[in-house]
Amino acid sequence: MRAIPPRRLTGLATYGLASKAAALRRLPTREQRLAVLAATVVVLSARAVDDVLETFDMLMTTKLLSKAERESREEKLRRYPRVSRNAGKLAAAVKVLLEMVEVNQDVGLGVVLDMIEKTVTRAELRHAVQAVDELVPADDAELDGQRLIELAGKFATVRPFLSMLMDTIEFGATSDGAAVLAAMKTLAELLTSRSSGKIPANLLDARKVDHDLIVGAWKRLIYTPGRPEGTVDRNSYTICVLEQFHRHLKHRSIFAVRSSRWRDPRAHLLAGEAWEAARDAGMNALGLPAAPTQLLTDHATALETAYRELAARLGEDTPASIDADGKLHVAALDAKAEPASLVDLRRRVEAMIPRVDLPELVTEVMSWHPGFTEAFTHTSGNEARVADLGLSVAAVLCSYAMNVGFKPVTTPGVDALTRDRLLHVDQCYVRAETIEAANAVLVDAQADIPLAQAWGGGLVASVDGMRFVVPVRTHNARPNPKYFGRKLGITWLNMLNDQSAGLAGKVLRGTPRDSLHTIDVIVSQHGGRIPEVIITDTGSYSDIVFGLLHLIGRQYRPQLANLPDQRLWRIDARADYGPLDKAARGVIDTAKIAAHWEDMCRIAVSIHSGEVSAHEVTRMISRDGQPTALGQAIAHFGRIFKTLHILRLADDEPYRREGKAQSNLVEGRHDLARTIYHGRKGEMTRAYYEGMEDQLSALGLVLNCVVVWNTVYENRALAALRAGGYPVLDTDVERLSAFVRAHIGIDGHYSFHLPDPSGVHRPLRDPDADDDE
Repeated sequence: MRAIPPRRLTGLATYGLASKAAALRRLPTREQRLAVLAATVVVLSARAVDDVLETFDMLMTTKLLSKAERESREEKLRRYPRVSRNAGKLAAAVKVLLEMVEVNQDVGLGVVLDMIEKTVTRAELRHAVQAVDELVPADDAELDGQRLIELAGKFATVRPFLSMLMDTIEFGATSDGAAVLAAMKTLAELLTSRSSGKIPANLLDARKVDHDLIVGAWKRLIYTPGRPEGTVDRNSYTICVLEQFHRHLKHRSIFAVRSSRWRDPRAHLLAGEAWEAARDAGMNALGLPAAPTQLLTDHATALETAYRELAARLGEDTPASIDADGKLHVAALDAKAEPASLVDLRRRVEAMIPRVDLPELVTEVMSWHPGFTEAFTHTSGNEARVADLGLSVAAVLCSYAMNVGFKPVTTPGVDALTRDRLLHVDQCYVRAETIEAANAVLVDAQADIPLAQAWGGGLVASVDGMRFVVPVRTHNARPNPKYFGRKLGITWLNMLNDQSAGLAGKVLRGTPRDSLHTIDVIVSQHGGRIPEVIITDTGSYSDIVFGLLHLIGRQYRPQLANLPDQRLWRIDARADYGPLDKAARGVIDTAKIAAHWEDMCRIAVSIHSGEVSAHEVTRMISRDGQPTALGQAIAHFGRIFKTLHILRLADDEPYRREGKAQSNLVEGRHDLARTIYHGRKGEMTRAYYEGMEDQLSALGLVLNCVVVWNTVYENRALAALRAGGYPVLDTDVERLSAFVRAHIGIDGHYSFHLPDPSGVHRPLRDPDADDDE
């Protein structure tokens, strides 16, 4: 690897993150970029610490761990045909044995062997047993050792930055991670110190390593035969410690003190005097009692009633059934037919909506709601505003939302639409907090429209993710061949209420499990009514999410794709639920909930007040996929509501349809988003996390502009139809969509000049006129 030129380090330290980024792009390898980041953290903000650790995480995940796993998996696949062939012979022999025993338990061994030999000879059996024993060693120890050998061979990849990482970032640790952090610090010193000559360069002094961390197959690689006494293998020990450091860092039992994403979540939970001061008000706001006894009794009664009612209805007029294994099945919903009245109403309404280019649509919505433009304040706090600020803001928002850059939205000779003005407005006015404030104006405006009120009351919302390919070089994206092919990508997780208004969003790296971030999106809402019901897909589901969401006062209704495999839970272990008794095989530990109730409430109030993010808490209460004692208590609490949800899914069709309709609604919004976000093949070309968040927040704001504009004109069209004597049915109105788009111009050069209509709105079109296109 080539040395990193000192001038690059100096340049990065002198200039800020912008020049750092430019210099990083010139470095040929990811390891060099990580080393440069680590060397400059001391002069940069906490964001730079995040940059270093994000790059470190991606390096460990994609270049070391996943590559070793892939090579080990490929070795398994190479062995599979031989294993399968010989295992088939063993299976045939065992099948004969079982059949003979079932027919006659007193059958002699000789008779059994004679019957087996008619299917598989003894020689074939001996060969099959020997082959399987050779190819599939106990616990795949051989293959695991191969994986560790592959990892140890990556020592040269990690050595350049490991010492810089420990020297320039201040790490802390809980009791679980303290030993690993101490070993990492010692290892960094060993790798940078010069060898005394007594110990070869490829070995380490055994007196200075932590032997308690050397476990499993690593022992064979670190304590290699033939090494000098008092030494261990340097490469293997380094990767062994680094792998554990990475695991503890992901669970935050090791954390970066000066970081926003990799910080210690425990330090941000309300504690001590702060918790005592916030406890009563916070728990009252969330409806949480000081002692959970009565609450758990009420939930036990509700659960008992739900079991009894469903058990009594099984076999009657219900879509639920129980199979021979005791699993609960629910028949799929039949699609609701569209009556002719709905088809004609939809055609007429969409034909009456005026045609408009997207920039003019945004400008028109801004003219209806002055608070929209007023939300865009200068970053300095100065109240002075440039002339025609709204026009410039609309152009910046449209350039982001359509992913076309500034060139198509500039107009020479118009001061508000010159490139210099747009750059100034982009840098000084368009940012996360101003976009959130403007979005709150639109959410409130949508709630006041009668048509939106016919769709819902704003108390039901769904959270789902939309994927974007990121072709530029950035550590803020992650691989997933299913969604991104050979490129990297991100997920835009966003929340939509039943009035079609987007409430909040968050950019996630790659395609992480939504359950880690769903609650963060929910509690980040600005403006509008707070939804009481949250609907998601299966990817956002976990028992802990059930528990946390109900602790902060939300009802959780995930769409469970694998319903028969879901375990049902009970509080009364001795109850007999008839046909459901076998399905209700889990027992909820109410004693564990009561024992951890104080800490559960402290977490809920901390999340609700914004002191800590839910995904940090979720990581904190889990260890290598297994919840801690506190995590188990929250999961047991969540299982109460998970079981109630499943029992209601099985027996309440309107309940199921509401969830399905809301999920379809968010898919409609994403489809509209893909239509608007059409530039550069719909790929995200911003390399930095803040840029991605700003662009997708602008897309969400423009989507809400379209929703408000469409709803206003659809509402006017319905009023005109009613005034003309056309029969408008309420049941049809409820099924109209705010995401229609055929009338919206998106391609080409864009005009931001409003026409001069005779009134506040554009005239409606004649629904019976011929379409000129």
